[in-house]
Amino acid sequence: MSALVELDDVSVEFRTGWGANRRHVTAMDRVTLAIEQGETLGLVGESGSGKTTTGAVVLGLQRVTSGTVGFDGAPLARSLRSRAGRMQAVQQHPQWALDPRRRVIDSVLEPLRVVSREKDDERRALAMLADVGLPESFAWRHPHELSGGQRQRVSIARALVTRPKFIVFDEAVSALDVSVQAQILNLIRDLQAEHAFSSLFISHDLAAVRYVAHRVAVMRRGEVVEVADTSVFYDSPSHPYSQKLFQELTS
Repeated sequence: MSALVELDDVSVEFRTGWGANRRHVTAMDRVTLAIEQGETLGLVGESGSGKTTTGAVVLGLQRVTSGTVGFDGAPLARSLRSRAGRMQAVQQHPQWALDPRRRVIDSVLEPLRVVSREKDDERRALAMLADVGLPESFAWRHPHELSGGQRQRVSIARALVTRPKFIVFDEAVSALDVSVQAQILNLIRDLQAEHAFSSLFISHDLAAVRYVAHRVAVMRRGEVVEVADTSVFYDSPSHPYSQKLFQELTS
């Protein structure tokens, strides 16, 4: 397998404050990661560790201070249009992706309209809603008529409708009830098996990551301190910070 996504020695620095209070914040510190074709890499760490910034860098939404980002064998293009439909994201709160004034079918069609104007687009959107477990009748509803889990299913359908090679799931189940989390995690696994996309699964929830990820990367203060196969990591995490996170999970 060849890597679909590659971060090579990537750093991201921000400037905050003014005058004497101005300071530099390092959100990513020389991060090197690769995500293989068809693989899910789980990215874990406490709040402020740099996980979300890493997701933004991979999607091309955040410029890097140094280092390189590659996608599908080439440097990641800066133009959003040049990679439209090839990379997608599923956010923590589905309402961020769904316009409350639009019907579900229109929200799912929106990213498809950027890359396609085919006669069968609506049929394709309806088929994707069926893939995420929503009957056709849901296509004509508005977001407020759906439960949280149903809205997240719509967000996943919206992300997958363009048949992307890569998806970032950024805390995609953390706002859901525990029983609904399990349903969405099962759905993500089934959809990856069907559609063969690669993904970065960002979460503070080690149990959720364990269920969907092939490998796990641990971030602390902008650095990746450990990368391991999921089975190895959950059996014997090697870095003291990883061990601390694991102890919090099992305590």
